[in-house]
Amino acid sequence: MTETPPLTAEALDDFLTKARAASNLLKALSHETRLLMLCMLCQGEKTVTEIEHFLGIQQAVVSQQLARLRSDKVVQTRREGRQIYYRIADPQLAELISVLYKMYCGPLPMQRSEAEAHTGA
Repeated sequence: MTETPPLTAEALDDFLTKARAASNLLKALSHETRLLMLCMLCQGEKTVTEIEHFLGIQQAVVSQQLARLRSDKVVQTRREGRQIYYRIADPQLAELISVLYKMYCGPLPMQRSEAEAHTGA
């Protein structure tokens, strides 16, 4: 078992900086519409129109929430002609959103008794 080094003033400053960044990210994720958008974007980049149609919400709301995610540097954009494509900016964030998706939105794992019924055990 490795021993934890003593907490220095420099290490504490580093922890505080990282905690602040994590807190800001979690604030950006704490809105259900933004979280839904990010779940969509985990599966690849999307346009405002695609997000609007999938979620069934007005373009103004989609644009407002995407602007917030853009200002928080959670998403990035790419222009192709008249279309603007949105994607998650950081692969580690995409991984975190994927875990949240699996936990809360993905299919529920089979219970042991259901699994046994399917295998004949």
